[in-house]
Amino acid sequence: VFAKFVTDLKEDGFSVFHKIVDCAEYGVPQHRQRLVLLASKHGPIEMIGPTVKSDCYKTVRDAIEEMTPLKAGEMYDDDPLHQSSELSPLNLKRIRASKPGGTWRDWDKDLVAVCHKKKSGKTYPSVYGRMGWDEPSPTMTTQFFGFGNGRFGHPHQNRAISVREGAILQSFPRNYKFVA
Repeated sequence: VFAKFVTDLKEDGFSVFHKIVDCAEYGVPQHRQRLVLLASKHGPIEMIGPTVKSDCYKTVRDAIEEMTPLKAGEMYDDDPLHQSSELSPLNLKRIRASKPGGTWRDWDKDLVAVCHKKKSGKTYPSVYGRMGWDEPSPTMTTQFFGFGNGRFGHPHQNRAISVREGAILQSFPRNYKFVA
């Protein structure tokens, strides 16, 4: 489908450029692979090269360290989006046992979910993880506010990141107002 779309653009007289980029190379504090497609009827077109070198990527610390601390299930009164999901007693034990950049494989066996003890579940190490302070975040997915849905544990506080923190990691300004 994509190849046909590119061919159709070219047949309609467009110059076309496309490439998969890591958004961290463009100042977003998140490793996020995205396809960029540019098309022009005015001649050849190309995307600018990376604007940030890998040793200067914006990190989780750069983006959210200054946010008001929260406990699991708590909301900051001045910003209803800076709210952390509640954690069950078991998930609270799990996040306390989690280290930044680690996985559930680092936990004591009694904390490991039954599904991860099965052969088929051992291939999912990227859930129940904490972000590292000094690197870009993982890709923010739809359920980033849940600790068990990926590497969305706060690097230091025993909770999942808030919706506001997730938005900031996606490069929304801190004061961005979302409307329903």
